[in-house]
Amino acid sequence: MPQLLSINNYYYLRGGSEAVYFEHNHLFEQAGWEVVPFSMRNALNQPSEWSEHFIDQTDTAGHSPLAKLSRAVSAIYSTEAARRIRGLIALTRPDVAHAHNIYHHLSPSVLVELHRKAIPVVLTLHDLKLVCPAYKMHTQGAVCERCRGGALRNVVKNRCIKNSAAMSALVWLESTVHKALDLYMSTVTRFVVPSRFFMQKFAEWGVDTARFVHIPNSVDVEAMVAEGTPGDSFVYLGRLVPEKGVATLIRAAALARVRLRIVGTGSEEQALRRLAAELGGDVEFTGYLTGPALRAAISSARAVVIPSEWYENAPISIMEASALGRPVIGADIGGIPELIRPGETGFIFTSGSIDSLVDVLTRVQGLPVSATNRMGSAGREWMRAEFSPTAYRDRMLALYGQIGVQVSAAR
Repeated sequence: MPQLLSINNYYYLRGGSEAVYFEHNHLFEQAGWEVVPFSMRNALNQPSEWSEHFIDQTDTAGHSPLAKLSRAVSAIYSTEAARRIRGLIALTRPDVAHAHNIYHHLSPSVLVELHRKAIPVVLTLHDLKLVCPAYKMHTQGAVCERCRGGALRNVVKNRCIKNSAAMSALVWLESTVHKALDLYMSTVTRFVVPSRFFMQKFAEWGVDTARFVHIPNSVDVEAMVAEGTPGDSFVYLGRLVPEKGVATLIRAAALARVRLRIVGTGSEEQALRRLAAELGGDVEFTGYLTGPALRAAISSARAVVIPSEWYENAPISIMEASALGRPVIGADIGGIPELIRPGETGFIFTSGSIDSLVDVLTRVQGLPVSATNRMGSAGREWMRAEFSPTAYRDRMLALYGQIGVQVSAAR
C-alpha cells in the first residue's frame, strides 16, 4: 500500500492546523494508505505506535544559559529531528512526505533529510511564516508588512514575538538563516495554501508561487449535526488574543444591544471580561468548549461572528458554523470572505470597524428566524458541495499524482 509520512510539531489537537493534520491522516488511512506520523513527544499526545521515533519535547530544556543556547540552535536547525527522521525513513521508505507546522521544534532539518533521500515533500502553509518571521503579519495591535522586501530586522525593532526583544531576535536569526540557505524553497516539492488570499500575499511579497497549489480545508457536514435550535445570541469561537478582534465585537454588541456568547480562552480573557462589565453588555464567557458542548454552543447561535483584525488563513470555525447550519458574520480580512457568501450564507463587515459591525449585528438581529434559517441551510449545502472531506482527499491525491507518487499502487 502507498505510505505517507505525516509531519507536524504537535500530535494532539492544539488548534485549527492540528485539526487539519489529523483529518488528513484519517482520510488517507480510510483510503488504504499507511500513515506514519512524525512529531514531538508530549504528555497530551494521541497514542501512536510510531511515538518512539518522535523527538523529545523541546520547550522544557531548562533555564541555564547552555540549555537556552541549545534550544535556540535547535529552533533554527534541529539535529535531533534530522537524526530521528533519517532513521524513520530507513525503516519505512515513504512514497511521499506531507508536513504541516514544523517551525521552532522539528525545524526545516526534516525537509533537508527528505530532500536528500529524493522523497517528494508537500508542505501545507497554515500561516505566513515563509515570509513573516512572526508568522501572522500583525504586531503592536495592527496588521504589519514592514518586513516586505527582506527587512526582517523589523521583527526585532517592533518586538513582534510576545513583545520580547530576546525572543524576537531569536526568530529574526531563525528566519535570516533559513532564508539565506533557502531551506524551504530548495527542499519542498509543492506548497499547499488553504486560502487564495495567502496565495496572493505570498506573490505580493516576491515569492515564486509556481509550485503553490490552493487546496481549501474540509469539514464533514454529515458528522456536524446541530444540537438544539437557534437562540437569540451571537457567538464568537476562538482564542482570546488581540488580533482576533474580540474587543471590537464586545463594543459593537453593547452598542447594538445584542446578546453575546464568547467561546474560548486566551491571554486577553480578563481584560475582555472587564471591558464587557464596564460597557454593561450582555456577554457570557463560556471558556474552552469542545465536542458536543461546542456544537451545542454553535447550534444556539443566531449567527456566529468572526471579527478578526489580522490576516486569517481559512478559519475552521467558519466552516464548522456553516456545517451546523448557522449564518456567519465575518470581517473582510484575510481568507475570511472566501468562506462567506454575503446575503446568502452570512454577512461581511469592515475589519476593526465598530460602526460597521454594529450595522450588521442590528440587521441580523432584525431578520425573521426563517431568513437566518435559510442562510444557515445555504451555508451547510455549500460546505457539503465544495468542502467535503472527499473533495479534499481527491484534490490532495491529484497533487500527489502530479509529483510522481503512485497514489493507487499496492506495495
